Amino acid sequence: MTTETTQTKEYSRIPHIYYAAKQTIRRFASGSNILLIATVLAIVIANIPAINGYYFEFWNYPMRVQIGSFNLFSHAGEPMTVLEFINDALMAIFFFLIGLEIKREILVGELSSFRKALLPIMGAIGGMIAPVAIFWYMAQGSDYVGGAAIPMATDIAFSLGVLSMLGARVPISLKIFLTTLAVADDIGGIIVIAAFYSTHIDVNLLLIALGLLIVLAFGGKMMIQSKLFYFLLGGGVWYLFLNSGIHSTIAGVLVAFTIPAKPVLDSRKYIKQIRNAMGYFRAESLDESPDPKKRAILSKEQLNWLKVVESASDKVISPLQDLEDTLSPFVNYFIIPLFAFANAGIFLLDSDPMSAVEGISLAIILGLVVGKFIGIFVMSWLTVKLHLAPMPNHSNWWMLASVSMLGGIGFTVSLFIATLSFDNPESVDLLNHAKLGIVLGSLISGIIGFIWLNFTMPKTPVSDEGDE
Repeated sequence: MTTETTQTKEYSRIPHIYYAAKQTIRRFASGSNILLIATVLAIVIANIPAINGYYFEFWNYPMRVQIGSFNLFSHAGEPMTVLEFINDALMAIFFFLIGLEIKREILVGELSSFRKALLPIMGAIGGMIAPVAIFWYMAQGSDYVGGAAIPMATDIAFSLGVLSMLGARVPISLKIFLTTLAVADDIGGIIVIAAFYSTHIDVNLLLIALGLLIVLAFGGKMMIQSKLFYFLLGGGVWYLFLNSGIHSTIAGVLVAFTIPAKPVLDSRKYIKQIRNAMGYFRAESLDESPDPKKRAILSKEQLNWLKVVESASDKVISPLQDLEDTLSPFVNYFIIPLFAFANAGIFLLDSDPMSAVEGISLAIILGLVVGKFIGIFVMSWLTVKLHLAPMPNHSNWWMLASVSMLGGIGFTVSLFIATLSFDNPESVDLLNHAKLGIVLGSLISGIIGFIWLNFTMPKTPVSDEGDE
């Protein structure tokens, strides 16, 4: 085998991983701008006396999609409020998208190779353990110890948004490291939500939901392509989980795992069908009439061949990739900003400024800023020093340290876990201070991370050619 052939095969393995990674980075980085605007807007509106009453009241309006006595948006027999609809229904779609991304990463992405995945996974584990330990230590004997999981999350949108501000100076390997770390972090968050934020379990409803999941899994094995099939049965799983005591967002992840990742038509057959169609059009004597209207009218045979091309194009894209591509803009440009706008509104006018550096706020800030950095960096350092995984290409320890600091941006999932931790009327003050700690901790981590990155990254663009 020639050297040229070997290089061609070597590089042919790279594009699908880098393309997927770059698409993810581009998607979340651009979505972070809208998320930031929504967060700032929520905080501003929540502190304008003339309109903040309307802001807070709006989220408590009941929602109904009702047929007879059955209300789809009901929880424990009561209509969901607008805020509950966002947190329990729309966020289930967010976690459904996370489930799709996790499945893709396991099959063909950075989680598909143990050696490539080990470094960010170990970093994620350290980045979950250290913040929880710091929070738990500071919360001993307090009434907020139940919020220990709040600082364990890394917000992929904001962290990649900060990283993208330095453009091509950041090696793609470090961007992939942070993306994979955030995905592994999400898996940890999902496990925590499932294990610690479930209430009284209704076994009957849960068994029905498991039955629907089995049907969905069987449909995936049978390569059913219909989105309606997964939407209707997945919606049923969501409703049953919502009312069974298991948090409804877990339903989104489980349904995502049933979506088939393999297309009906493999790429070779697709190319063959396209070539046949193109060959037909080349052989067909086209109308050379100067009248553009006559030239625009296709023959019946031409229409049939175009339908063959259209059908083949639909079948060569797997339902998993199709749904991920379809849902990503909706989630990143609507659901996540709406979630931030609904949950980040913190009334600060009657707050003691010192409350930001005491109690639950301080525990969260230290968990995010100190705990996430120490956990990610130390575990990554140990993994490399023990020769379990290599350093990311074109990077050094200073670069990895600055990226580890960005792991302390724990905005979206941290807010979500905070709302689950303090969801009763008696805990409103704790929830507000938790939100304040999340915002300040994420802001501090982002600012320090960006400044550190600016000093440690190369001053010129980094070439990623040959990276694996």
